[in-house]
Amino acid sequence: MARIAGVDIPNDKRVVISLTYVFGIGKTTAQQVVAEANVDPNTRVKDLTNDELDRLRSIVDSIKVEGDLRREVSLDIKRLQEIGSYRGMRHRRNLPVRGQNTKNNARTRKGPKKPIR
Repeated sequence: MARIAGVDIPNDKRVVISLTYVFGIGKTTAQQVVAEANVDPNTRVKDLTNDELDRLRSIVDSIKVEGDLRREVSLDIKRLQEIGSYRGMRHRRNLPVRGQNTKNNARTRKGPKKPIR
């Protein structure tokens, strides 16, 4: 398995799809990285040469991914909670943050139904 940004990416998938296994890289960013590295997007990871893998790694290293990105997101949420903003309060109470309806839905965020007493 090839390691990029500390993540083992699958060997049997195409390069563009495999790169999306790295936190912070979606389909569009993966396509841009592959184009910048001059790698054929239809190539399987197991067929990549060491030179191509090194080019991919160097480009991904210039993007904020994995640990740095996770840390930044958690610090942003913590900052919202500390300043007492509406969004921070919603994060603290484990409720939907982006204005979704909570009367009938939001079971994923709210958790299982509480028993009626």
